[in-house]
Amino acid sequence: MLQHIRIKNLALLDEVRLEFDAGFTAVTGETGAGKSVLLGALGLLSGARTDKGMIRQGQDRLEVEAALYFDDAGEMNGLLEATGLPQCEEGVLLLQRSIHRSKMPKIQINGSMATLAQLQALGESWIDFHGPGEPQKLFQEKRQLAMLDTYAGNGPALEAYAADYRSWRAALREIEDLATGERLDADEVAFIRKQIQKIDTVDVSQESIEELERDYTRMSGAQELVALAGDCSAGLVGEQGVNDALGAVIARLEALVGLDPDSRGLLERARSLQIELQDLGDEVGRLATDFDFDPGAVEAATERMNLWQEIRRKFGGTVEAVLEKRAALAQKIAIQGDLEGILKKKRQAAGELEAELKQTAAKITAARKKTATTLARKAAKLLQALGFKKARLEIEIVPEKSLQDHGDSYCRFLFAPNAGQDLQPLNKIASSGETARVMLALKTVLAESDATPLLVFDEVDANVGGEVGRAVGAELKRLAQKHQVLCVTHLPQVASLAQNHFVVEKMQDSKSTKVAIAPLDGSRGARLEELARMLGDRKSASARAHAEELLGAE
Repeated sequence: MLQHIRIKNLALLDEVRLEFDAGFTAVTGETGAGKSVLLGALGLLSGARTDKGMIRQGQDRLEVEAALYFDDAGEMNGLLEATGLPQCEEGVLLLQRSIHRSKMPKIQINGSMATLAQLQALGESWIDFHGPGEPQKLFQEKRQLAMLDTYAGNGPALEAYAADYRSWRAALREIEDLATGERLDADEVAFIRKQIQKIDTVDVSQESIEELERDYTRMSGAQELVALAGDCSAGLVGEQGVNDALGAVIARLEALVGLDPDSRGLLERARSLQIELQDLGDEVGRLATDFDFDPGAVEAATERMNLWQEIRRKFGGTVEAVLEKRAALAQKIAIQGDLEGILKKKRQAAGELEAELKQTAAKITAARKKTATTLARKAAKLLQALGFKKARLEIEIVPEKSLQDHGDSYCRFLFAPNAGQDLQPLNKIASSGETARVMLALKTVLAESDATPLLVFDEVDANVGGEVGRAVGAELKRLAQKHQVLCVTHLPQVASLAQNHFVVEKMQDSKSTKVAIAPLDGSRGARLEELARMLGDRKSASARAHAEELLGAE
């Protein structure tokens, strides 16, 4: 649920902070007052593309930020985790976006820098816009099918089907490539075998290559290592080494003990140190022997390392890449030996996968047919309340000629607004008001399976009024039982049914024009005045009486 929004320097708006409640919120104001500013801010927060022309004149930067609360933030946290963003703390999602005239735009999600694509991905899950352009989307058969599948609960089945469909199409492409590809001649086969032999000579594996690189490094520096180890050993236990000097000190300590028996502990410590020095010198000397490699072993390691360097340059810089290339080369050779047999096996596997896809697609289509009847019946019933007394709505399930990524069928939404008219695809309907009400009816029915928290309607009541407008408001209020609903409206019949009400005003003087948005704060008097204005005259007694009637019928 949207809880808070701050908008600064957007279009004609200076700055505003608004708090939102659950349920149905109406946004009203004079024509041209700037009601779209609030929708524009929400669009920015949901990832809509924009330009610097939206920045308020005379200002350098526009800013929009919002806080949303989720009772169960599990799905949202999953999306955040998938995109590497911080999760919601105590169910709160924080969004910020700023556009600067001379600097790069900035987006933050839960305090972390984010991209427009990440903002768009989240926007699809928390807000759904329905405005003048939305009914046009309803004309698209792809969108119609998505709505039907959502209501049918086909999501998991379609996801599994789509994955198998991609595998099947990839298998068909591989079969086509094998069947139409050129056969290798003897020289090409010999060349490929030679490449495989080189890889096998190196004995490529993660463990063996690590051992090779370690041994080669030691052998490459062996001469220096031997010299250093010898110098260290001589310095410790050789002539005039540390141990010899310590021996002279021990002789003096023995004389000291003769004069002072209490000094024997110091003598014993010096003798222990002499033993440790001798042991250390011997061990360093043996280390020099260990690094004295056989010339043949050095030559073999060098040849293998050179071959490995050649292979990794040619086939990729990692062990995994080289092994993948070897497998691909080996497959080429194997295919040449039994091309028909391999094609037969691959065609059989593709056929089995196609049979499974057809079974899954048939189940999806069966669910579509069953759901189409229910959805059309419920939507048609709502359309009667929305002013279409004799309207008919049907959802036709059309078989595909072949398997597609969405199954073996698609759908068409057919509509006849009046008695005696033939059913036509929705894009044949001339009136935008009619398509808007069809969308509202479908959205109301789909609400029970739609998990989007915030639904935004921009003048969905266009071209209607009176009883039909009241019915539109009633459906929006019913939607608000399961969603947070925000509606920009010119109809008092709609606004009077809202639990929350914002008013947009435009203020002008000789030097500037500003837009302000303010809540009516639950004031019945303020709401009556606004509804009376919408009815024609806020000072008119009849308009105020009508406004009283509308609020009284709430």
